[in-house]
Amino acid sequence: MAIYIDPPLWAKYGTMWGHLVSDASLDELHAFARAAGVPERAFDRDHYDVPVDRHPELVALGATLIDGRDLVRRLRASGLRVTSARRHGRA
Repeated sequence: MAIYIDPPLWAKYGTMWGHLVSDASLDELHAFARAAGVPERAFDRDHYDVPVDRHPELVALGATLIDGRDLVRRLRASGLRVTSARRHGRA
């Protein structure tokens, strides 16, 4: 059971963004995000979008920095991954 964060590689709204996930449960993910002050509106079905300026703080609080491919592999293996089709109402 761990919280993971990938490097901020996604540009939007004038900054770079990464993803915060759990490999165990959404409850664990929400608890970590609440404790870290990550807003609920940043949650997107299976992850939180987090801006580059929050990354060092989230790692200091216990999120493990891993590359994006490993993050997706762990999310899929946990059974928590929401597919693109499900995300857009096609499944």
